[in-house]
Amino acid sequence: MTASHNRKRINDQDTELIEAINAGRSDRFPELLKRYEQKLYNFGLRMCGDVRDAEDLVQDTFLNVFKYLKDFRFETKFKNWLYRVATSTCIKKRRKSKFAPEHEISLDDYIPAESEHVAQHVPDWARMPLDQLLNEELAAQLREAIVSLPEKYRLVAVLRDLEGFSTAETAQILNLQPSNVKVRLHRARLFLRDKLKGYFES
Repeated sequence: MTASHNRKRINDQDTELIEAINAGRSDRFPELLKRYEQKLYNFGLRMCGDVRDAEDLVQDTFLNVFKYLKDFRFETKFKNWLYRVATSTCIKKRRKSKFAPEHEISLDDYIPAESEHVAQHVPDWARMPLDQLLNEELAAQLREAIVSLPEKYRLVAVLRDLEGFSTAETAQILNLQPSNVKVRLHRARLFLRDKLKGYFES
């Protein structure tokens, strides 16, 4: 028996729909699109900082999902698998985008060495969805700060603090060790806190 056969099957709110699609009910695929397109658009906007790139990310992600859905083995939540597809799509698109920076800052140089311990609490800005912030100036500053993060830190911050994935889920989506997720998240939070220090206390 292979390792994949030993893995526990995970059923979630999407299981019935995915099984139906894979059984030949392709007419139900738009239900899956409707269920996640807005969430993926928000993810794309936070990652790319550009509406057209975000729209392309949604389209390309679902094209890949349609192509590879039969390979989904229910060994993780469908949403986690979907975001793994979206993340891969995002990375490829980001590298081709004219909006991608020529050179990214290094948080290794930016973050003081004595701040390397990992904070456990979620920062204030992460508790407020970008589309619900009352302060539009803060929302704009936060979007700009997130997009300015180097890609590997931006992915962790967006998945963990804005999309609400756990450390373990984020590690699974990005194919990282949980310890690496924690370190990148902490550095990203420190960077964002510094960028937003005019709005929140340090």
